Amino acid sequence: MRLVGKKKLMKLKNKNKGNAKLVKAIDNLIKEIEDSEWTNGEELKKDRPDADCVHNDGFYFFDINVHRTLILIEFDEDGEATIVWTGTHQEYDSVFKGNKNTIKKWLRANEYID
Repeated sequence: MRLVGKKKLMKLKNKNKGNAKLVKAIDNLIKEIEDSEWTNGEELKKDRPDADCVHNDGFYFFDINVHRTLILIEFDEDGEATIVWTGTHQEYDSVFKGNKNTIKKWLRANEYID
């Protein structure tokens, strides 16, 4: 699967160089996405039980150590994953409030959905 927006994860990784667990978790997530051939959410959840589908258009939150990342997974013949947002759990709670309606509003405001 092609990973778009990897720069956001690399920025998070560089910002937290001293956090070996987070750096390893980011590397593992990148490798797992790039090596995957997911065609649906069930396959994704089998490999990544931490993936939480937050919108039917293929948006998932993943746990990466003490951080979260929002990724759009496109299950098509081209197989593409786009990093949309990364941050700590505290930032996640502040921005999204753990609420799917708030996530939907954020996705709409940032023109990821109509």
